[in-house]
Amino acid sequence: MISKSALYIHIPFCDHKCIYCDFYSIITSDNVQNYLSSLKREIDYYAQIYSGTHLFNTIYFGGGTPSLMNPEYLGDIISYLKNKFIIETDSEITIETNPGTVTKEKFALFKKVGVNRVSIGVQSFNEDELKFLTRIHSSQTAIDTVYNAVETGFNNVSIDLIFNLPGQTKEKWLNNLNTAFTLPIKHLSAYSLILERGTILNKMVIDRKVELEDDEHDADLYELTIDYILSKGMKQYEVSNFCYEGFESIHNNAYWHYKDYLSFGTSAHSFMNGKRWNNLSSLKMYINSIEKNGNGVIHSEVVSDIQMEEEYVLLALRSRGLLLNEFKEKFGGDWLRRNSDMLNQLEDEKLIIINDDLMYLTPRGFAVCDEILSRFC
Repeated sequence: MISKSALYIHIPFCDHKCIYCDFYSIITSDNVQNYLSSLKREIDYYAQIYSGTHLFNTIYFGGGTPSLMNPEYLGDIISYLKNKFIIETDSEITIETNPGTVTKEKFALFKKVGVNRVSIGVQSFNEDELKFLTRIHSSQTAIDTVYNAVETGFNNVSIDLIFNLPGQTKEKWLNNLNTAFTLPIKHLSAYSLILERGTILNKMVIDRKVELEDDEHDADLYELTIDYILSKGMKQYEVSNFCYEGFESIHNNAYWHYKDYLSFGTSAHSFMNGKRWNNLSSLKMYINSIEKNGNGVIHSEVVSDIQMEEEYVLLALRSRGLLLNEFKEKFGGDWLRRNSDMLNQLEDEKLIIINDDLMYLTPRGFAVCDEILSRFC
């Protein structure tokens, strides 16, 4: 039986580097066409290995800002992938976009080349918060972008929001959520502000120009987020992801359900048949490596059985929960026996629920998810 897997393409080109962003991106249009050629050569390389062994049901364009590209550019990549791999005809094809980078006409062209899902990096509807994050759009531009996508015919629109910004009160965060739910979105990703090494924000904190909120405030905002979004009829299917019924991200679920995923481009990470690898981040080094080797790999590893078992549990608990019978078929029951005391304690603390075939985090458990998972490591 051919397993269903995911395809990811990293588009590193961006028009601005935000202070909190640690994804590989470059503010230049140099090498755009050379990059496309390198992507195709990398696709050729892996098609020789995986073209007949996997069925792919999702294509995701991340970045960077993929929506800066001409629709024909992404359409060329989609067509090339479909020629090289077995891809379901009704596959989910997502493009990340930033507000203000796509007109209604450009949305229509993206739809024409096969894109059927849009993820919009709104981050906030508060003008002061947008200014702090160094976003280059306004609240109204974000709202207009959502409506432009929907009016063009996109029925599956997601937005990203960030909470626990410096000085962000519960009232300010609630205003963000209130605005989000006036919009015709089907999916919402809500992330706590994370301080990543190497970002501009990290240096600002080190230099004491910015002071972040504490963990307690972060947890309060997260619990507020869960309660609010669930009250609006969305369900939580992963720690940071919420949607209306039937609009889970197929691509996200590939990661959370420990499925194979094959990725192309700078800094892209792949996980196929128990092997994990990641590409060079530097655009020029990536292009040179493709020309020399056909791939851009800088590091790879074979995942051990023990590591695979642990990762499977951690990802499952972050999302739908651990299907116990399925887990036992894959790995046996040793992990459950070893951790039985811990699991009983978490159940007593009402952080997890265990029934006949499913173990999953409660809303309180989601709020301290990282702490819970660290106990198992």
